[in-house]
Amino acid sequence: MEDTLRSHLDVIARGAVDIASLPELEARLRDYLAGKRGPLRVKAGFDPTRPDLHLGHCVLMQKLRQFQDLGHQVIFLIGDYTALVGDPTGQNDARPRLTREEVLAAALTYQEQAFKILDRERTEVRYNSEWLSKLSMLDIIDLTSKRTLARTLERRDFTERFEQHRDIYLHELLYPLLQGYDSVALDADIELGGTDQLFNLTVGRDLMARYNKPPQSVLTVPILEGLDARFIDNKIVGKKMSKSAGNYIGVSEPPLEMYRKCMQIDDTVLYRFFDLLSSRSSAEIDALRAAPSPLEHKRLFAVEMVSRFHSPALAAQAEAEFRKVYIGDEGIPEQIAEFSAQADDAGLWIAKALSSAGLAPSTSEGKRMIKQGWVEVDQKRVTDDTLRLPVGRYLLRTGSKSRKFAYLTVVR
Repeated sequence: MEDTLRSHLDVIARGAVDIASLPELEARLRDYLAGKRGPLRVKAGFDPTRPDLHLGHCVLMQKLRQFQDLGHQVIFLIGDYTALVGDPTGQNDARPRLTREEVLAAALTYQEQAFKILDRERTEVRYNSEWLSKLSMLDIIDLTSKRTLARTLERRDFTERFEQHRDIYLHELLYPLLQGYDSVALDADIELGGTDQLFNLTVGRDLMARYNKPPQSVLTVPILEGLDARFIDNKIVGKKMSKSAGNYIGVSEPPLEMYRKCMQIDDTVLYRFFDLLSSRSSAEIDALRAAPSPLEHKRLFAVEMVSRFHSPALAAQAEAEFRKVYIGDEGIPEQIAEFSAQADDAGLWIAKALSSAGLAPSTSEGKRMIKQGWVEVDQKRVTDDTLRLPVGRYLLRTGSKSRKFAYLTVVR
């Protein structure tokens, strides 16, 4: 049994940053393997404030799936109630309040995307409004009596705002208590979260003890950096993956786009993506790391991700399409987005055309692309940034190695 215990702990600890408390977790696992108790109840909460998920969100879900594969009960907790309060983690100011309709709509999208990783049949989906909405004012007062203000203000974002004489609203102080009460209500054995959630997770651990329940263990996973991250001075440098930073790989993106973005991961950062997201064993990843072949290993990672979020068949198709479009000189994708834009009497300015087709974020960026030789119209390079397109349909292309295509119909 000890060998099995060690192998389970190796899987659980892989990629983890904080584990509190490991001895308690080890004892629970030992009892489970000895048949003295049932599967561990492993909880992770998600406040559905945004509907779209990317690979950064999937680091946590991949860890949940590992617990499922070890035989444990995963609780996918939708924070429909706490999302209405607003988690201040990492915020310098209070977050805007959401409506219940916005929260529930995002929750449905979250689940649809989450089950591309989690086993739907082995996942317990819960909404924390089940118990939080039933707490009376006296219940809330009793809950607040189990935590001091001094301990709550230890959280970094509260401390910074307090020291800078910035507002801290009372409802924000309630958030960690409400999240912690979720663990009490669910009898969680372990709660997972990102490193930015460590404070909230440990509040849950403390509250369980105050409600005379065995305190949950806590495990945090890293915040995944984006596609622009680099390995500098023995550490990874770069912003976290996010849609706002434009450095993300979305789980619902088309197969070719997902494959292409995976191939953009920096050579030196690639194996971190393997560590946090791949289903390959630690030994397999160590073997890849020991004999680095970035282009081939990026291909392996891209195929694995597209297969997971779409299908193996679509992964093979995306790989063939990528080789045709981004490696061959004359390749044109089989499926290209269609756009239209209105011209004036002199035609449509080429920089405006690129912006209208989603190939440039602005006309100024479109002009820059033209000057750098990164723009083609009907497979002919454009060097004149004053060019105007008459009425008609055009195949536009931007980029060098990472090419993007669009059909644009110019109308009057």
